[in-house]
Amino acid sequence: MHGDGIAEQNLRENPLGGLRTNERNISVESEYEYGSRAGFWRLFRLFNDNKMKFTLYAVAQAVEENPAVVKRCVDEGHEIASHAYRWVDYHDFPVEKEKEYIKKGIESLKSLSGYAPKGWYYGRNSPHSRTLVPQVYQEMGEELLWTSDTYADDVPYWTDLSFEKDSESPKGQLMLPYAYDTNDFKFHVVGSGFRDPAGFYDHIKGAFDVLYEEGEKGMPKMMTIGLHCRIIGRPGRFAALKRFVEEIGKKEGVWVATRTEIAEAFRKEYPYKKGQLA
Repeated sequence: MHGDGIAEQNLRENPLGGLRTNERNISVESEYEYGSRAGFWRLFRLFNDNKMKFTLYAVAQAVEENPAVVKRCVDEGHEIASHAYRWVDYHDFPVEKEKEYIKKGIESLKSLSGYAPKGWYYGRNSPHSRTLVPQVYQEMGEELLWTSDTYADDVPYWTDLSFEKDSESPKGQLMLPYAYDTNDFKFHVVGSGFRDPAGFYDHIKGAFDVLYEEGEKGMPKMMTIGLHCRIIGRPGRFAALKRFVEEIGKKEGVWVATRTEIAEAFRKEYPYKKGQLA
């Protein structure tokens, strides 16, 4: 539908559905459509009912087709962050083309939400992405508070930016680590994935318990749970998430926040110092 030679092949309920070239795959399209028609709204109600805020990683071209999702998130105080302009592999993109896509992504989400996204997560980034994203933001005069294409820690941390090496007032880049192990995409991963909703619940609850205990000992931690509306939004899987959300909502000292809220709190407590990366 958008000039691609094949339908999306990643993270499908039926990976054996066959590969069709230069023609539409209605089964794949409808699987993704479930996320926007049913899954998103099920998750949206869950977090609103429990008075918890979330960050929506929005692929710009996708939400252009479904602007109501962005509007409702903005109305309820949830965050719109960038998941790039298109969901493609950027690894071999020429630098100028990637910069063009970054700019398009910023402009698109700003037009839909009323603000430029404060954070960015590719998932399939290029070797240049970590530098290009903050560079384009600076060129456009927009504020970038965090990026998440890292899996290196359980807390935010700072990195230097190469294009600021001669700057008298460098800003650095705050990294808010993402996580694959506490991510519902593992329902679709053969071998190391979740076999059932109980496995998903056990894993994220175990991760939470470990980090919560460390926090009680004076070492607060950040936990990321990646959710895809078409995956966890399915009723059988959703039940496990609902149980987890309701349980942690009763725990003292738990802060379920948007990534920008986390970034702002960290920046206030630990401002950037060039060369100090941890």
